[in-house]
Amino acid sequence: MKAIVVSQYGGPEVLQLQEVEIAKPGKGQVLVRLAATGVNFIEIYQRRGTYPKKLPYIPGSEAAGVVEAIGEGVTEFGVGDRVAYVHQSGAYAEASVVDADSLIPLPADFSFEQGAAFALQGMTAHYLLHEFRKLKPGDVVLIHAAAGGMGLLLVQWARHLGARVIGTVSTEAKAQAAREAGATDIILYTKQNFVEEIKRLTNGHGADLIIDGVGKTTFAGNLEAAARRGNIVIFGAASGPADPIAPNALMVRSLSISGGSLYNYILSRTEMLSRAEAVIKGIQEGWLKLKIDRALPLAQAAEAHRLLENRQVIGKVILTMQ
Repeated sequence: MKAIVVSQYGGPEVLQLQEVEIAKPGKGQVLVRLAATGVNFIEIYQRRGTYPKKLPYIPGSEAAGVVEAIGEGVTEFGVGDRVAYVHQSGAYAEASVVDADSLIPLPADFSFEQGAAFALQGMTAHYLLHEFRKLKPGDVVLIHAAAGGMGLLLVQWARHLGARVIGTVSTEAKAQAAREAGATDIILYTKQNFVEEIKRLTNGHGADLIIDGVGKTTFAGNLEAAARRGNIVIFGAASGPADPIAPNALMVRSLSISGGSLYNYILSRTEMLSRAEAVIKGIQEGWLKLKIDRALPLAQAAEAHRLLENRQVIGKVILTMQ
């Protein structure tokens, strides 16, 4: 089969299309013939060596396709089943062996492209908006990078919960996308100071919940932009790791800071399916819409990384095997 292989850390050019052997599923595993794969920022960190993986490796951890073979002990799935999955390595490929426990049944009305786009970011949006603060109608939620694949889902879900959503974006085109997703107000962080704007837009109240996947360039401002007894949740570091702070500094306005990783919020199959089903239900009901910016062939994985790194994406980028 064809797969993208990383043999050394570096820029997008290290993503090389190669022929590799297809593995056989072992006990509790299945072989999935992949149709589409989600591209996520974590794979850029891994490719750079920021989060190193043992070389060589096949990137990717989110995909959708059809079960082609099953290993010993697998009873919940059979050959021909349409499935999606997250947190299983080797998804930049035409096929992958994954643990059966990681599989999410893909509804008949979902395309494989949707299957590769909904799970990781959708379940992340679910835990970010449900685990750290019980949102009340009218609560102010600040979402950084509101026009990315993650940001657009967060905007829609926060609005569905009744929040007033303020999003930061870098361009007017991204501002329009975030508004269409339901953002009440937009801050162009390339032209405006987001802390000053938050205070102005909320008459000095600040944001009750701040969701930050950017990190270094936004975190210090979050501490000023948060409301009294506000919650700040950091789940990524697109601009680099945030600088440390003195814990006692949080006492002044009684702030809470949390770190989030989807892995820790899908610790059981029951929990994973519960979150996945919530995402699927939102999409089927129509209030949660997936924005797929573009679908590129597997061979163009390097271009997908360049687009994501350079913030030239509004929504999700996926790779297809056709």
